[in-house]
Amino acid sequence: MRNFSFFERFSKAFQDHPSLSRIIVVSTISGGGLIAYSEANATYGTNGVATVETGIRKKKVVLLGTGWAGTSFLKNLNNSSYEVQIISPRNYFAFTPLLPSVTCGTVEARSVVEPIRNIGRKKNVDTSYLEAECFKIDPASKKVHCRSKQGLTSNGKKEFSVDYDYLVIATGAQSNTFNIPGVEENCHFLKEVEDAQGIRKTVIDSFEKASLPELSDEERKRILHFVVVGGGPTGVEFAAELHDFVNEDLVKLYPRAKDLVHITLLEAADHILTMFDKRITEFAEAKFTRDGIDVKLGSMVTKVNEKDISAKTKGGEVSSIPYGMIVWSTGIGTRPVIKDFMKQIGQGNRRALATDEWLRVEGCDNIYALGDCATINQRKVMEDVSAIFSKADKDKSGTLTLKEFQEAMDDICVRYPQVELYLKSKRMSGIADLLKEAETDDGSKKNMELKIEEFKSALSQVDSQVKFLPATAQVAAQQGTYLAKCFDRMEECEKNPEGPIRMRGEGRHRFRPFRYRHLGSFAPLGGEQTAAELPGDWVSIGHSSQWLWYSVYASKQVSWRTRVLVVSDWMRRFIFGRDSSSI
Repeated sequence: MRNFSFFERFSKAFQDHPSLSRIIVVSTISGGGLIAYSEANATYGTNGVATVETGIRKKKVVLLGTGWAGTSFLKNLNNSSYEVQIISPRNYFAFTPLLPSVTCGTVEARSVVEPIRNIGRKKNVDTSYLEAECFKIDPASKKVHCRSKQGLTSNGKKEFSVDYDYLVIATGAQSNTFNIPGVEENCHFLKEVEDAQGIRKTVIDSFEKASLPELSDEERKRILHFVVVGGGPTGVEFAAELHDFVNEDLVKLYPRAKDLVHITLLEAADHILTMFDKRITEFAEAKFTRDGIDVKLGSMVTKVNEKDISAKTKGGEVSSIPYGMIVWSTGIGTRPVIKDFMKQIGQGNRRALATDEWLRVEGCDNIYALGDCATINQRKVMEDVSAIFSKADKDKSGTLTLKEFQEAMDDICVRYPQVELYLKSKRMSGIADLLKEAETDDGSKKNMELKIEEFKSALSQVDSQVKFLPATAQVAAQQGTYLAKCFDRMEECEKNPEGPIRMRGEGRHRFRPFRYRHLGSFAPLGGEQTAAELPGDWVSIGHSSQWLWYSVYASKQVSWRTRVLVVSDWMRRFIFGRDSSSI
């Protein structure tokens, strides 16, 4: 009777609460079976988990892009009150720092990619993916207009639109050709996995072509002349990888080509790796010279033909260089959809989307941009110096004591990071040095009061430390993580703001501004040698840095699957050499 009494209460509960999910209860009673069935509204999330409709609509976040910024945002978003719609023409994340290794078979392409659906389904946030390219952003109607990569959609249209509550733009950038004639038609780029695979095939095909009979030695030399344009990290690493591939693997298979292969690196600046420490630059240039890589500094490409490239020196001399293959690695440019969007919001004269320190696109409250497609427009101190003075002057005396300024210093340094950078650059111990605090004859500190003109003078040089962040994977990944944490705490921080004081308003900002933390940079130089520039002005060059590079790049893989594959590729290369097939 107890069992029947239980099911009577259970049935009454369903009658009283019809919004409960469909539930089937199976119980055994004296060897028999009893089934209780309830009819209600149940929904199933994209992860296949049944959920009960609560009547609360989830905020829809549209994420454009599956690069470092977008994937980092997706991995770190943990608030189930959002549903995320991912839109990208690429249905995977690619570990781009290893693309130069893919070009020469050191690492296989499959080892550096992870399907974006694998990443999304592991989250407790409802996610879905559309393989399409966004060609227009409409902030007025909160829609993005997309074009399917798979032909017609279910309703017979190739183009469609998606609504959003929040839009996260992480489309990255494209290679910058600087409108130089012939670059687009004749050069290889190194931005995507497909680019690396194309370069690998072209390298092998060049050796096969040079092995054909009845070719002149001059033609063989042209075919086996590989030109790299751009002396940044990508160009330098590819040149080093190609040199090792040729000298360690290909010359064994193509012995006649050994003395015909030539690698040239063209750089418009006076040095390669200019973003690194001077010691690394000098070491890299000296090593490339020893390895036989021809580094031509101060050479600006003016035109690229089918079989030769024209370059002009700073002295104005123009030379024509025959080549077999060119890899173009000279920087990044803005994608067309971003250019169009920038014109809509009045940023048409910029090179990238301008955001505030919270990664929100200026003039758009619900649109965020991160990664290579955007740049943070850091607020300058001198623009707010009067407001800062007013906030610090709590007694409204018209003068500012050192104590009053120190009380506001934490908020000022958080809101304007250039203040802290300026103090460090001038080796100042604190704000007392900045305000030139005076001392009495007996050595004791006296109270100092500043008028606003003196206060402006003290801060006049601070904004010289405002710098744009580099367009690197490290910056993009940190921005994605930061924005995901902001979204996770959106409602909480609306009630209890955790950011600095609003200098031009009341209260505090919801969040602390984004602050980039540089964790170091690597520049593989070939021959199992790598240059490393780490925090604290620590520079390391050599074989030990190469092993550090291995460990860091293995640990930074997006999944355990790619970690295992990358490490196994490295082991295979040590044992069997690089794969010289053209597939």
